[in-house]
Amino acid sequence: MNLNDLTDVSAWLTQDRIDAAIMVAVNVVAALVILLVAMAISAWAKRRIVALSQRYKRLDDTLFGFLGNMVKYLILAIGVIFILNRFGIQTTSLAALVGAAGLAIGLALQGTLSNLAAGVMIILFRPFRQGDFIAAGSESGTVTEIQLFYTMLTTYDGIQIIVPNSDIWSSAITNFSANPTRMMDLTIGVAYDADLKKTQEVLENISLSDPRALQEPAPVIRVKQLGDSSVDFTFRVWAKTEDFWGLQAEYTRKIKVEFDANGIGIPFPTRTLEVVQVPKIETRSVTRESGAA
Repeated sequence: MNLNDLTDVSAWLTQDRIDAAIMVAVNVVAALVILLVAMAISAWAKRRIVALSQRYKRLDDTLFGFLGNMVKYLILAIGVIFILNRFGIQTTSLAALVGAAGLAIGLALQGTLSNLAAGVMIILFRPFRQGDFIAAGSESGTVTEIQLFYTMLTTYDGIQIIVPNSDIWSSAITNFSANPTRMMDLTIGVAYDADLKKTQEVLENISLSDPRALQEPAPVIRVKQLGDSSVDFTFRVWAKTEDFWGLQAEYTRKIKVEFDANGIGIPFPTRTLEVVQVPKIETRSVTRESGAA
């Protein structure tokens, strides 16, 4: 490098350019500091919000994770705005642009956002939990997963169903697992010539024969109605929710076995048809003889 090159460099490095370079360097360093601080604060805030799930165990962990992520990205967005202001970029017009884009995206994703809102409501109010057997709308099954946008069900035959949360929240929800006990209500029909007192005793003995049946509330066995082809008994027994289906199947089997052993008939629906014979009508033909004119 000769003397002329050094002269050119010194001429180019005017005070204004030196000041501008220093300002850019300061802004870059400040931006990095702001970004690091925003990342640290956002991570700390998310951890604090997620930690609240240990204090409020009634609420689902997914809700705290969702809120933690929202706060995290909100803090990061504020940090980006500070960085843009540091470089002299006007954020007012940028905010308007982001708002317009958000409105357009919101209209385009209206169904998705409704699923998100319904997911937050499901997680917040907890109409069901993972492992519950529910029916909502036209779908039913055991809840295997609850997410912000959908709920996953598994049917009794192992089929997996993914239901949008808005469909669940907008319909009546039946939770078969919400209460610790359930009542089975069976209607048992016996023949009209059956001994009703003996039938009552057999059903009472059956209700007491299985330890899974709760005795408080007490079982209810009584004549319900006189049906078209049978005398119908009401058979009501309470059981723990987890024992309900197995106990109902066992009682159904045992009722048939005990009725057969005690000569109590279970009638089939019968119909009597009367065939009315139409009397024969005798007919005879009449021959008309035409005479000569």
